[in-house]
Amino acid sequence: VASILELPLDIIVVKKIGALNNPELAIGAVGPGNAVYWDKDLIERLGVSKVESSKFKVQSSKERKEREKALRKERGPINAKEKAVILVDDGVATGATVMAAQKALEKMGAARVILAIPVISKETLNDIKRYFDKVIALSVEEEFYAVGQFYKEFPQVTDQEVIKLLEARD
Repeated sequence: VASILELPLDIIVVKKIGALNNPELAIGAVGPGNAVYWDKDLIERLGVSKVESSKFKVQSSKERKEREKALRKERGPINAKEKAVILVDDGVATGATVMAAQKALEKMGAARVILAIPVISKETLNDIKRYFDKVIALSVEEEFYAVGQFYKEFPQVTDQEVIKLLEARD
């Protein structure tokens, strides 16, 4: 997206806060500046206590900071102040990670945050669209179980690939 639009490329590292018995199920997410998003409805349905959620947040925050340090290397902090930011993700299931990123960008003083994604669940779109200046989604799906279901191949992007992409855009 950055290449096509001839815009700067940067990353915002967000870590999902997983449920105790299902770490892939996001009960929340944490981003830079300790920006946290909680899925309060899901936390209530699962009966997650404040003590448990706080413990999960501390662990996820630590892991997020370590990964950010490894990926950003010598780059300074993200400069989003008074800028329009296009937040791109590979798809949105629960919305936890993009909401944590949006909160972080808001704290950084971004003038506008536009979410650009290939696929999102209809329910999640309805829940989160008011927090973004614009949401651009190629596909809004009723039946949504995981982002990977909409890809023929869905390999994880390695840290080395991320670093290489960032270095190529410097």
